[in-house]
Amino acid sequence: MANRIAVDAMGGDNAPLEVVKGSVEAVNEFGCDIILVGPEDIIKSELVKYKYDITKITIVNATEVISTEESPTAAIRKKKDSSIVVGLNLVKKGEAEAFVSAGSTGAVLTGATFIVGRIKGIERPALGTCLPTIKGKFAFLIDSGANVDCKPNYLVQFAKMASVYVENVMNVKNPAVGLLNIGIEKEKGNALTKEVYELLEQTNLNFKGNIEPRDIPYGEADIVVCDGFDGNVVLKLSEGLSGVLMKIIKAEITKGMYKFAAMALLKPFKSIKTQFDSEEVGGAPFLGLKSLVVKAHGSSKAKGIKNAIKQCKIFVENDIVKKIEEQL
Repeated sequence: MANRIAVDAMGGDNAPLEVVKGSVEAVNEFGCDIILVGPEDIIKSELVKYKYDITKITIVNATEVISTEESPTAAIRKKKDSSIVVGLNLVKKGEAEAFVSAGSTGAVLTGATFIVGRIKGIERPALGTCLPTIKGKFAFLIDSGANVDCKPNYLVQFAKMASVYVENVMNVKNPAVGLLNIGIEKEKGNALTKEVYELLEQTNLNFKGNIEPRDIPYGEADIVVCDGFDGNVVLKLSEGLSGVLMKIIKAEITKGMYKFAAMALLKPFKSIKTQFDSEEVGGAPFLGLKSLVVKAHGSSKAKGIKNAIKQCKIFVENDIVKKIEEQL
């Protein structure tokens, strides 16, 4: 069945309420076929609240939940009936074409690597995250946390996978690739970035050279390539900074004489907030696997889950796995 997507009904801070709601919205808007994975009785009690085509949502029972406090590797091995493990096994067996979870990042990434497996030739799967830019589009940051220690060839593969994804899922033709570094000059950086620079120059990618972190929000590159340590630092700083800026702006325009202007500014500031809203994208794709796994934010609400499912739908329809294989 086309676009059959497994969803971890128990993953995230707002599960199962928001996960089920987002799944129903995805069915109603995109016509996807959803498999909700988790305790059957709990999922059924949520589904009765909504109107949808009942043939589009099925439930696969899973009695265990992996928490964020547990060791990912140990939990994947011990909790065989957890919603994450059961969902990933549905993908492995071909009963679903993709998997979405807002649960434990470590467990999702570990389980995806061990259960779904890597595309032949891929040395390390990588996590991609969309960062907002002033140009009104996103910069795709890869790797944003899956691989702390990397070899040069890993980053070259990350760039190739990201180029396929951004062109086909985000609809950016011939995306510009930048290598995260402390300066734009070719000779800048450490041994890793210097060697990666040389290797990227030899590919058929649209490689634009080094990019400094401060230039990412200006949209200087469609894809920003780095190891998972640096990528995760950039990601978390960006999340924190955007949150602080929105709070400062809100505090300033709602005090004193500016209160009278606050109502007039409400619409433009809502638009700005939307640009920084991670739920607009839905989640971070884990690229390099035999099927797509999307890690939604732990605090995802219905909109985030719905958009993560939409991302899976586009991925499957464009046969991204095959295109990655061809690129490599």
